[in-house]
Amino acid sequence: MNTTRRFGWAAVATLALYLSTPFAPQAAAQSEPTVVQINQTGTVDPLSAHYVERVLKDAGRRHVEAVIVRIDTPGGLGSSMREIIEAIQASEVPVLCWVGPPGARAASAGTFILISCPFAAMAPGTNVGAAHPVGITGDVLPEKVTNDAAAYIRALAQANGRNANWAEKAVRDSVSITADEAKRLEVIDLVVPSIRELLRQTNGLTIPTAGGERSATLETEGATIEVAPMSLGESIFHTLIDPNLAFLLFVFGIVGIVYEVLHPGLNLAGVLGFIMLVASFVIVGMLPVNVAGLVLIMAAIAFFVLDLKVTGHGLPTFAGVACLVLGGLFLFNPSVPKAHVSRPLIVGVAIALGLFFAFVVRAAFKARHLGPGVGVETLVGATGFVTKTLDSLGVVLVRAEQWSARSKGGKLAEGTKIRVVRVDRLTLEVEPAQAGSELQPEGEGIR
Repeated sequence: MNTTRRFGWAAVATLALYLSTPFAPQAAAQSEPTVVQINQTGTVDPLSAHYVERVLKDAGRRHVEAVIVRIDTPGGLGSSMREIIEAIQASEVPVLCWVGPPGARAASAGTFILISCPFAAMAPGTNVGAAHPVGITGDVLPEKVTNDAAAYIRALAQANGRNANWAEKAVRDSVSITADEAKRLEVIDLVVPSIRELLRQTNGLTIPTAGGERSATLETEGATIEVAPMSLGESIFHTLIDPNLAFLLFVFGIVGIVYEVLHPGLNLAGVLGFIMLVASFVIVGMLPVNVAGLVLIMAAIAFFVLDLKVTGHGLPTFAGVACLVLGGLFLFNPSVPKAHVSRPLIVGVAIALGLFFAFVVRAAFKARHLGPGVGVETLVGATGFVTKTLDSLGVVLVRAEQWSARSKGGKLAEGTKIRVVRVDRLTLEVEPAQAGSELQPEGEGIR
């Protein structure tokens, strides 16, 4: 369970409310009872918490027969997990939780949610557990936090008549068990392959609601199942919580800021870099990030910059590529399923970034240190030689290039040393560099 702070997600969740109108399933036209299905899939975050709360409240207003929460999650934010649990406990309609389909899991925060449900079921081939708190470093959190989480899950298990000892062990020792083991250890109530079978087998059961203050007898056999989707805003922001996106935003955010520092004045690179860096921190706040990975990525950028300033025959660039690859591999805690960056993406970004710094940034860095511009205006004050006698017009050699020129001081013979006093488009206005200067030895003017 990731217990890191929200990093501004409260504001993001609020914005999601205004991006779209919550989509509530319409009441079924049939006479059969209605069951609403919530899909708690992916990371547990403020957007998924808002989604669960919204649908449960709407289900209570509509007085549906029951709500099924389908769970398939690797975990997520501890605060969002608690919001979901509180919404389930306060629900006015019976809530059934089901981990499925086969291959799904209720890991970390998902374990807490499953155990908090008044009725918990799992599909064959699923698992539950590995609920030790994980912090921003990817390591286990202090004993005080672990004790709090253990006490919380024990209380949830006892309130629903489940195996509190195993629940505490899932937190302290990160144990994980299959659906059959969970049923045998009385962690769940039922193992069923599908939601339709779950409704058939729970028909006639009495389920507590509103935190145990009331109860309801289910009439769910043959019920109409309505899947409640996320609203547009919830779906967009929930999708953005992705390890690959977090990696890209963090890397290119730093690159943008570094490029702005090395070649100031563009502004756009720095602004975009800052925005991407902030966005990466928001996403990272939802994932079990490993600080070692962040340090390696920043070290990679430092090596790329170092290669611009020292003559290392490309060795710092190779070191940067290596650090970037390792940083991407170690960026997230591998104990959480699917919380990792795609390896082809890591390698591709590392190579592209090495080439970018080796050519684009190096060129910009050199341009910054060239001094004044290189336009024709910079020829004013430069000296050269007359290569074709100047009367009204002629040709002079300045900085190893031939230019059309006209004399300011009368006729100038070939070989006379001149100084540029003015530039008129591509014609130079010149004067003798020294009074009475003589012809220069052949070839001297073209060295």
